[in-house]
Amino acid sequence: MSDWTSHGDPLLTRFRFATVGSANVAATAQLYRDVLDYRTREAGNVSTELAESWGTPAAAGRPYCLLSTEGAERDYIRIVETPAVPGYRALTTFGWAAIEIIVDDVHAVHDRLKASEFRILAAPKPLQFMPSIVAMQVEGPSGECLYFTMESGDRAASILPQPRSLIDRPFILVLAGRDFDAMRNWYCDLFDLKRRPLRNSLISLVQTAQGLPADHAIRMTTAGLREHGYLFEFDEYPSGPGFIATDRPQAPGSLPPGCAMASIETLAFDRVVPLAIAPPRVHSGLGYDGRRSCTVRGPAGELVEFIEEKAS
Repeated sequence: MSDWTSHGDPLLTRFRFATVGSANVAATAQLYRDVLDYRTREAGNVSTELAESWGTPAAAGRPYCLLSTEGAERDYIRIVETPAVPGYRALTTFGWAAIEIIVDDVHAVHDRLKASEFRILAAPKPLQFMPSIVAMQVEGPSGECLYFTMESGDRAASILPQPRSLIDRPFILVLAGRDFDAMRNWYCDLFDLKRRPLRNSLISLVQTAQGLPADHAIRMTTAGLREHGYLFEFDEYPSGPGFIATDRPQAPGSLPPGCAMASIETLAFDRVVPLAIAPPRVHSGLGYDGRRSCTVRGPAGELVEFIEEKAS
């Protein structure tokens, strides 16, 4: 399972927030609490300064809720109010496509989710190239796609993190774009991430969402951050005539719907400052802890927020 094609010295350490854009923060947060056993860690309204740093001035004053599980208090799913966008469909647009969460027993999670408001996209199934890993996928009420993933083999040797509860923390953020090499190289080269093999994978939920033939393979790979068990997945969506994948629609000045933004701690903060939407600012509150942050538009049009981390 540890088939890294490069090792490097990754300058991205870990994820801090996986942000979901939702038209109803209270209802979405309640669903995460009731079904996924997440707990509210902080709630309030987005400050003007933070909204400006994201390049989304219309987010100022909007409610947000910060949630995490009992064993992963510092790995947050952040739900921020954003207007619904007519016609938006999960897994059909470029940008952050899914949040993948490590679980202890994916079959027990499936049984729980069948009776919930989450829409099952795919039941638990071994991965094509790593059959000891079993995953299922759902769509949440805001068009966010969530993967729930279990290591059924030797967990001590796995690239996956060890779950500390039935449903634990996000550990992979999935990015979709039209240009695979641009996505992978931007993150891996700029931050010296650990690379893994390229795959041509049959991803049934993407094929279904986009009306692709069952044998249409998706070019994809993963890349590892500095801390064990944090990875990116890069998926190349087919685009152009005859294909439906397109840029993510969003209300003017607001966060995108669904999987809206990734927030990542970095030891290379000075590298991203020249790319920032707005100059770095110091923000208070959980996850920022008085450190500088800034936000960048990535190669697939995604919003990625970088939080400064000092080398120890």
